[in-house]
Amino acid sequence: MRPAHLIALCIALSGAAAGVHATGTANATAPGGASLAPYTNESETQTFTVNADGSFTKLDTLTLRVNTEAGIARAGQYYVWFNREMADVDILDAWTEDAQGHRHDVRPEQIRDVQELGSFDAPMFQDVQDKVIVFPAVEPGARVHLTYRKTQRVPVVPGWFSDFTPPDLAPTHNFRVIYDMPASVPLYADARGFTALPPQTSGGRTRYEFRYDKASFQRLEYGSVSYVSYGDRLMVSTFPDYAAFASVYRASAADPSAQDAALIAFAKRLTDHDTTPRAKAQTLYDWVRRNIRYVAINIGRGEIVPHHAADVLANRYGDCKDHVALYGALLAAVGVKSEPALINSGTVYTLPDVPGFGVINHVITWLPDLQMFADSTAGNIEFGFLPATDMDRMAVLAGDGTRVRTPATASTTRESDLDITVAPDGSARFTFRLHADGWAAEQTRSVLRLQTPAQREESLQWELRNANLRGTASIATSPLDATSGPLVLTLSGQLDSFVDPGMTTPVPALTSFVGGLDANLRYWLGEPRRTQPFVCRNFVSTERTRITLPPGIRVLDVPAPQHAENAYVEFSSQYALDPATNVLRVTRTGRTHFASDVCTPDEFARMQPAFETMSRDLRAQWIVKPVDNATAATSATATAATTATATAASTQPVHAANTPVNAQ
Repeated sequence: MRPAHLIALCIALSGAAAGVHATGTANATAPGGASLAPYTNESETQTFTVNADGSFTKLDTLTLRVNTEAGIARAGQYYVWFNREMADVDILDAWTEDAQGHRHDVRPEQIRDVQELGSFDAPMFQDVQDKVIVFPAVEPGARVHLTYRKTQRVPVVPGWFSDFTPPDLAPTHNFRVIYDMPASVPLYADARGFTALPPQTSGGRTRYEFRYDKASFQRLEYGSVSYVSYGDRLMVSTFPDYAAFASVYRASAADPSAQDAALIAFAKRLTDHDTTPRAKAQTLYDWVRRNIRYVAINIGRGEIVPHHAADVLANRYGDCKDHVALYGALLAAVGVKSEPALINSGTVYTLPDVPGFGVINHVITWLPDLQMFADSTAGNIEFGFLPATDMDRMAVLAGDGTRVRTPATASTTRESDLDITVAPDGSARFTFRLHADGWAAEQTRSVLRLQTPAQREESLQWELRNANLRGTASIATSPLDATSGPLVLTLSGQLDSFVDPGMTTPVPALTSFVGGLDANLRYWLGEPRRTQPFVCRNFVSTERTRITLPPGIRVLDVPAPQHAENAYVEFSSQYALDPATNVLRVTRTGRTHFASDVCTPDEFARMQPAFETMSRDLRAQWIVKPVDNATAATSATATAATTATATAASTQPVHAANTPVNAQ
C-alpha cells in the first residue's frame, strides 16, 4: 500500500478529497473474470521498529504488478513522504521486472527529492518532501520491486507514536504491517478489515502484526464519502485515549505572544462598537478570514505546532493551526472563550477508536459560550456556518479531549423569479432575480467578490450554456462587501432564437439560473443506484418563471403539474396559461429534510422516486406554434379552451401517474 500522507495538520487532502491515497482504483472485470485493475499490490511488508521516544525506523518491501496501460502512470513511480529535518529515506533496492522477466535497475538519477504540492491551492513553505522513485521499462505485465528504509530521527510528537494505513483501493495481497515496540509501551489499534495476530513479546520488545488481503474494491460512487469512513482502515497509536492526544496538542499550542499588548489593542479596536460576545466573535472571525491568507509553513515540527499569534498577525498568513491560534488570541483579548477543535477536513466522517495524526488533519475553533464552531480558513463561509468539509463529524476539543459532533446539517433558502419576454422574431429579453439566504449566500458572494471581469463574463456564458441557451447577460448584486445576510443577484440580457417564429417549437419550462433545483437534482441522480454513504445538504427553494409570448404564437400543449413527497423530499410544480395576455407561468417548490449531511444507500432508495418525478418535471416543455393573422381569431378560441383545461388540471388532484411518493 502507498504510505499515508496525512500526518500533518492542515495538510492537503488527496485528489478525491477522501483521506485515501489518490492512486486508489476500482477493480474492473474483463470477460472471463480477468482483473483489469490498473495495478495489483502483489505483496508488501512494512516493519516499524519504534523507540520509546517515538522515533522509529520503517522498512518497506513491496511488489506491484502493472496490469493495464493506466497502471503505468500509477505504479511507474513511487512516492515516499518524509520531513528532511526530522527523517531520512534510503532506497535499498529498486528495479523493474519487465513482462519477459528481465531486470531493469533504477539508476541513481531516477531517484529525486521533490517538495510536496501546495495545500488547498495555497503555497507551502516546508521541510516535507517526497522521495520519488521513477521505474524504467514499465509496461503492462511488468512488476516493480522496491525496498526502502525510512528513519524518523526526530519523533513528530516526542514520546508518542501513531500510524495510519488506508487501503490503496487496488487489489492487495500478502500485505503485512509489523510494529516492533518496547514491551513497556502498549500499542492500541483500530483494525477494521485487517486481521490482528496475537502480540509476541521477547527480549523486552513486543511485536504486533496485522495482515490484509482484498481482491477487489467497488468503484467510488459520485458524491460518496471517503472509503475509510465505512470501509477498511488500520490506525495504531501509543496514545491511550483522546484526552492524552488533546493534551499533546494543547501543550504544543501554548503561546506567550497571546498576551502581546499590540495584539490585545488591535482586537479591542476592531470590536469597539460590538456590545455582545457573539458580535465580537463575528467581527474578529470576519477580519481573520478576510485578511489572513492560507499559507502552510511546515518547518521542523511546524506540521503540528502552530506559530505564535503575534507573528501570524504581523505576517498576515498561516495555515489552519495558525488561524486558530490568532483567532483564539483575539477572542481572549475581548473576553470571549474559545479552544481548538481537532477534526478531519474532507469526507472522512468517522474517527477511529484510537487517536493519532492521520485521520485528524485539521483544526477549527470551538466557542463554548456561544455553543458553535468557526473555521476561519474558510474565507467564503459566513459566521455561524461551517464549510461542508467540516460538517457532521466528530471533533476533539483540545481542552480535555472531549469528543463533540459538529452540526449535522444546515439549510440554505433560495427564492427566484425569471421573466422572459419573447419578440416576434423569436429572440427574447430576460431578467432573473435570486434571493439566497443561509450557507450558500456568502459562498456565492465570495465567488463574485474575487472574480475578475473576464471570469465573471465566462461565468455568465456558462450559466446560459448550462440552460441550453445562447445570448448575452449582465449581472447586478446587493453589496458584495457584506459578510453576512442574504444575497440578491439579478441577471439580465438577451436570448438568441428562444422560439422559432416559423415552426412548431418546444419552449423549455426553465425556472432557474445559478444552481437551484436543477443543479441539486443532477447531483442527486449522479448515480442510478447507491451502495455507499453519500453527502447530502439541505435546501429550500421556490422558483417562478413568467414567459410572455408575442401575439403570433399559439400554445399547443401545457405540461402537467407534478407532486412528490416523502420523509426526505417535497416537490411540486404548477403551470398556467393566460390566453388574454399570452403569458405562461411556472412555479416549482422543493424542500429537503435530511437529518444529516451524510445519507445512506437505503435512504437514497426511498428518496429516488421523488427525484425521478422532479427529473421528469424539470425536462418539461411548452409546445408553441406560429399562427397568421387570418386564423388568429379562431386560434384564440382554441387557446382559451386549452387554458381552461390547463388551469383546471393545476387545481385538481394529480392523476394516478402523479400521485405523491409516500415514505415507506
